Amino acid sequence: MLGMLCMTPGMAPRSRKDGLDGLGVLRAVVEAGSFMAAGEALGLTQPAVSRCVARLEARVGVRIFQRSARSIALTDEGRRYYEAVIPHLRAIEEATDEAGSSTARVRGRLRVNVDPGTAQFVLMPRLGPFLATHSELFVELVVRDRMGDLIRDGIDVAVRFGKPEASALKARLLMRPRVLTCASPAYLAQHGTPRRPRDIEAHRCVLMRDPTTGSHFGWEFVRGGKVVPVHVTGQIMVNHFGPSLAACLAGQGIAQLLQLHAREYLADGRLVQVLSEWAEETWPLYALYHPAQTMSAKIRAFVDYVAAVTREDTVAEAPSATPRRTTRRRARRAAASR
Repeated sequence: MLGMLCMTPGMAPRSRKDGLDGLGVLRAVVEAGSFMAAGEALGLTQPAVSRCVARLEARVGVRIFQRSARSIALTDEGRRYYEAVIPHLRAIEEATDEAGSSTARVRGRLRVNVDPGTAQFVLMPRLGPFLATHSELFVELVVRDRMGDLIRDGIDVAVRFGKPEASALKARLLMRPRVLTCASPAYLAQHGTPRRPRDIEAHRCVLMRDPTTGSHFGWEFVRGGKVVPVHVTGQIMVNHFGPSLAACLAGQGIAQLLQLHAREYLADGRLVQVLSEWAEETWPLYALYHPAQTMSAKIRAFVDYVAAVTREDTVAEAPSATPRRTTRRRARRAAASR
């Protein structure tokens, strides 16, 4: 089909189906970043891709790309058009695949936007059985600190922490891991173990940078619905969970970590949880995708699978009869990552 995306000179006027093919070229150009790279991906020449785009621009009546000698970029009108039509193109492709088969086939490329911690601790350890079941599927994890724009970036589904802001995206809650306060045995042996939330203020803490302020996020402790904010200080501030975990393991201070990140180190004694009775705060993990993609067999299969395996984690991690909540400060932290 890709080889039929454009007409050669002298062919009859393009049909409505040809218009869908032109959208396929548009998507390839946006994802590849150039006409030449899109042509290589589609098996077309660069002039053929350029002609396809020109015909699409003439049909739509707007200039989709701003071209220069060295680069191309979507115009404002082009970006709005692209973001409006591409989800529907994906849905049509998936519906066509399913209509041509007696059962829905999970195949093709699935691009998943995910933060580094979720990629390392949630998805990568569990993708093996999923990929073995769906051998025709290729999963690309786009690992980023921020979610960005799914449509513009060509993302099928995002797996992100924090309650989603109001938007056109569909959101499915996957799990609610707890927030734990941890330290290394060596640190506690040297500096003592905090017994109350306020005791933390006398300790060195590993701070997490708030990108909206340039300062660090505040800490809160939750028990029985009561929230106790504390003022934390330290000599190390990071912007990612990985260095925070490493600093905590090295005895550089006390850190707040998600249980799914810390559980291995708690189990083997490299970390110790402190103030465990004040660990009722949770941080929700969601799958987000465009409504037009809900019929996609590959997205549906992926989200269902991740929901099932993370649900097992939630059950394993949840203490009995423990209230769950995400504090306002944690929600603000999640919003900063989008």
